Amino acid sequence: MTAPLPLVDQHCHGVLRADLGPHTFAAYLSESDAPAPPGTSFLDSQLGFAVRRWCPPLLGLDPHCPPEEYLARRRELGARQATRLLLGATGITDYLVDTGLHSVDMTTRGELAELGGGTAHEIVRLERLAETVADTAGSSSAFLDGLAQAVREAARTAVGFKSIAAYRYGLDFAPNPPGPAEVRTAAGHWLAERPPGGRISDPVLLRHLLWTAAETARPIQLHTGFGDPDLRLQRCDPALLTDFARAVRPTGCTLILLHCYPYHRSAAYLAHAFPHVYADVGLALSYSGVRAEAVLAEALELAPFGKLLFSTDAHGLPELFVVGSEVFRRGLRRLLKGWVNEGAWSRTDAERVAPLIASDNARRVYGLSAP
Repeated sequence: MTAPLPLVDQHCHGVLRADLGPHTFAAYLSESDAPAPPGTSFLDSQLGFAVRRWCPPLLGLDPHCPPEEYLARRRELGARQATRLLLGATGITDYLVDTGLHSVDMTTRGELAELGGGTAHEIVRLERLAETVADTAGSSSAFLDGLAQAVREAARTAVGFKSIAAYRYGLDFAPNPPGPAEVRTAAGHWLAERPPGGRISDPVLLRHLLWTAAETARPIQLHTGFGDPDLRLQRCDPALLTDFARAVRPTGCTLILLHCYPYHRSAAYLAHAFPHVYADVGLALSYSGVRAEAVLAEALELAPFGKLLFSTDAHGLPELFVVGSEVFRRGLRRLLKGWVNEGAWSRTDAERVAPLIASDNARRVYGLSAP
């Protein structure tokens, strides 16, 4: 268990291309949509301290150096070189990139993989796909026909889909597919009332998106648990997906529950109960920092070891890839070592399970080739 584990980051985003000032940098260490209150800093958090512990040595500085010194070194190297050094240290071989958040300021998935020395794969965000189709649809029938075609085309090249229904409505939606008349009516109302670039949030259309994607049998990632203030946390408990998971099972679609915290035990139960449901605690580990081991241990209480996946959900900062990788590896290593030393696990089993969670489960679920 001493060699670094290769990782498949099964859910992540691009990073910023530009050099960053202190306020911009710190803003990416929080899910808040507002600046830190006067006299405080997002750096004073488990995630902020983890960044200061693991990232400075990769840029030639001491761990825990002052943030000002770290950011000055980052600017001295330039954003591209700093990103290359940080990503290159993570041991991530494959990046499954949610392209729904891409902007001109962020790296593309190809750029991200090139900087990190890995392979990039696309995860298509369903809501963004629907909004793109709606931008040019002249009628509800044109929208629905175009959406069906767009989902089919995406399934030919992307390794999976993602839904943020948790943000747009919540996870307490009706579990069964809506009927054609219901979908046409909802589409007509949304298109008639939609402002330019307006977001899709109608629960009927969100369900239609999920079922349309499920029929392709491609994996679907679902945001669950915490995120920015755009969601209502009590409506993001993955346990709310129980009836949907049961209903969608005959399609052959795999569901991957992202983030999950503080409901990671609920996610572990669903992964335990349903063969097509998998769980991920990536973002929760990064934000919990030195406490990541405890969160990971709770996820491993019930989730079968072949049903848990690694990710960082890194966005904007390459430092988030570093932290996600470090806290996952170290937390898992300490847990397994402790269980082996207690005699609860054999060393052989520990050495077999670690790569399952780190990469092998994701390769099997998404059909990725070996590195």
